[in-house]
Amino acid sequence: MRRMNKIMIAALATLGMLCGCTAANGDKEIKKISVVQIVSHSSLNTIRDSFTDELKELGYTDGENIEIEYYDAGNDTSTLNSILSTVSGDGTDVIMAIATPTAQAAAKYAQDIPVVFAAVSDPIGAGLTTTLEKPDKNITGTMDDVQVDQILATALEVDPDLKRLGVIYNASEANSVTNIEKAKAFCEEHDIEMQEVTVTSTNDVQQAVTTLSASCDAIFSPNDNTVASAMSAGAQSAIEHQIPYYVGADSMVNDGGFLTVGIDYEDLGRETARMVDQVLKGTATADIPVKQFKTDLSIYVNESTMQALGITLPDSIAENEKLVMMKTE
Repeated sequence: MRRMNKIMIAALATLGMLCGCTAANGDKEIKKISVVQIVSHSSLNTIRDSFTDELKELGYTDGENIEIEYYDAGNDTSTLNSILSTVSGDGTDVIMAIATPTAQAAAKYAQDIPVVFAAVSDPIGAGLTTTLEKPDKNITGTMDDVQVDQILATALEVDPDLKRLGVIYNASEANSVTNIEKAKAFCEEHDIEMQEVTVTSTNDVQQAVTTLSASCDAIFSPNDNTVASAMSAGAQSAIEHQIPYYVGADSMVNDGGFLTVGIDYEDLGRETARMVDQVLKGTATADIPVKQFKTDLSIYVNESTMQALGITLPDSIAENEKLVMMKTE
């Protein structure tokens, strides 16, 4: 169940180099990064790829002055724990943990290995730190706290008569539970009835959409890993039932979701790389505040989905300078 992609330059192997040792010229130390993600889907893959691209921009070349190993747990907790157990004993200098479940699993090794997380909605609630300004558990990173209020307020701009909102999420994902609580508070404040359907696997998502479509005016999912992994199927089901599906990440819009308000996940991945760079150069995690992306947000709309649903955007959205139109790939 474990997939590992390890990229090395063959010339280094012929020189007898060992992982984490000195480079060919004898005066450069090769640092090792283990990039671990709970599952593969568009949001997390975007973070991973932009993280790698930014490291290159910062002067790191895999196999020359850095060694990067990539791990994917296939959305299996036991596999994730096994990966991190292995990583903790292989000379890794820093663990880059993508998404909340990965960061929580990596936290048990943070006493000995710095952990830099990416895309954690609520680091304090997840037990990764007690403060964002001065991380205190040898763990820091980037937050992708979903702006639930802004997303649902925008949904009301699209449909002022929205009275019943369905939500789909995996209740075992701490970040999703946090965001659903925000959605619940918004719905109570705006007199919207909220109906919940929880899923435990990607196979449940399409049926959850079908169930909610029978009684709701719109559907919302946060940046839930289980839902995101099945976003294409879920979005297609929503289109077939002619119901808008609001989501928690731009990549989920790219996969067919109708609309979100949020950050660019490429920016988040690049910022995470800059944090790892600081750690590799000796900066303590306590001196690297957790980075929140709360301002300069964009509105992402899938044009293909919008047309399929027959929706016309109100001027307040259509004329917004931060509107980004996407199409399902």
